[in-house]
Amino acid sequence: MDMHTVVVGTSGTTAEDVVAVARHGARVELSAAAVEALAAARLIVDALAAKPEPVYGVSTGFGALASRHISPELRAQLQRNIVRSHAAGMGPRVEREVVRALMFLRLKTVASGHTGVRPEVAQTMADLLNAGITPVVHEYGSLGCSGDLAPLSHCALTLMGEGDAEGPDGTVRPAGELLAAHGITPVELREKEGLALLNGTDGMLGMLVMALADLKNLYTSADITAALSLEALLGTDKVLAPELHAIRPHPGQGVSADNMLRVLAGSGLTGHHQDDAPRVQDAYSVRCAPQVNGAGRDTLDYAAVVAGRELASSVDNPVVLPDGRVESNGNFHGAPVAYVLDFLAIVAADLGSICERRTDRLLDKNRSHGLPPFLADDAGVDSGLMIAQYTQAALVSEMKRLAVPASADSIPSSAMQEDHVSMGWSAARKLRTAVDNLARIVAVELYAATRAVELRAAEGLVPAPASQAAVAALRAAGAEGPGPDRFLAPDLAAADTFVREGRLVAAVEPVTGPLA
Repeated sequence: MDMHTVVVGTSGTTAEDVVAVARHGARVELSAAAVEALAAARLIVDALAAKPEPVYGVSTGFGALASRHISPELRAQLQRNIVRSHAAGMGPRVEREVVRALMFLRLKTVASGHTGVRPEVAQTMADLLNAGITPVVHEYGSLGCSGDLAPLSHCALTLMGEGDAEGPDGTVRPAGELLAAHGITPVELREKEGLALLNGTDGMLGMLVMALADLKNLYTSADITAALSLEALLGTDKVLAPELHAIRPHPGQGVSADNMLRVLAGSGLTGHHQDDAPRVQDAYSVRCAPQVNGAGRDTLDYAAVVAGRELASSVDNPVVLPDGRVESNGNFHGAPVAYVLDFLAIVAADLGSICERRTDRLLDKNRSHGLPPFLADDAGVDSGLMIAQYTQAALVSEMKRLAVPASADSIPSSAMQEDHVSMGWSAARKLRTAVDNLARIVAVELYAATRAVELRAAEGLVPAPASQAAVAALRAAGAEGPGPDRFLAPDLAAADTFVREGRLVAAVEPVTGPLA
């Protein structure tokens, strides 16, 4: 567990806070202002609960059953029942980091003072995170409206000491046993609290925030692999000139071109060795890399704006307003988040596609400008990287399927009360798979491009200093260089880890300076 502490206030939660808690086990504390806001909002809910008039979420049923007024003696049971009945997920367990993000983001909204949850409930949520107790949440059950109901219900169930959860040692046990072992008292839910713990976009938002962190690394890594492929194919770096990108001023395009140009600085391969097979222009997958990578970067920037807005939101229904009103609303609808999750899956698929096209070009003796077939040691006896490209192509094909939007596939629920849903959770789940696949695709291009650069160096051509740094670091990480055929999967796995952990970017930046 990271000893870093994230303080949750009434506002101001950042993407970095989410990653720190979800991935790195940062501790969570409630600020004094948050505790004060929680208590103030609870006074409003308690006052409304004492009145004879029905108030949605306080003294009524939920969803299509909202017309029934619930008497005071049944309200605690009502709140328990909504959690138990909504904890209806099925399928494989969701990853620990996703569940921690889900829990933390729900705490963030609770702490805003707009939900009416008591301070002691919020404190118990923080205690679970700090104890490393992770509720068992399942893959299927959320339609993204009203928020991520089933996943959040499984988390709320653990707060009540019910259901199953994973302890800090990774063992799944009954939640009541885990809470007792850590000295945590299960919560007894009161009016509105069960509903307030379930009604949010926290799962899809948490996955969006973590995907953005991963994609930032992968886009910079893809700029580096594109530069290595350009160099290995004896392409020209003239297309990366800043003045060319200034006349089409998409911000991401200029960033990617600059990254590639800095990686290629000092290369003895680019644009000087076309005498045997002159080229007026390089292929699109080489020449247009900044345009494709850059468009993806701009999409990431837009998605980050949406994530920032959602992080600043208090998503619940009904909400407690400062003037004492408790109002029903539709802010739980996940459409804003779902759309950008789908958009990111599209650009990730296209980035994977262009990476694969460059890999294929490196392996094809008719298009690689003098490189051996499949970068093999003794082509015919050796197959080289032939099947590495097959693996990459299979991943690209799956990426295209994952790019089909989930947000366009609404399905009605709750007796037509919830007749248009966002499917944001589904969009987030497939994006996580797409991000995993993209790391593998970039890793295969890196593995092929570094082998090709080394083969050029064996001919007496001098690669760029940044390229040499990338090759040396990848080889030190366990992905071997040119030579006779060997068991290839371990090399590809090493390259995948190297890219995924940001070590490719770290390897070249001492030469290039910080890359965007």
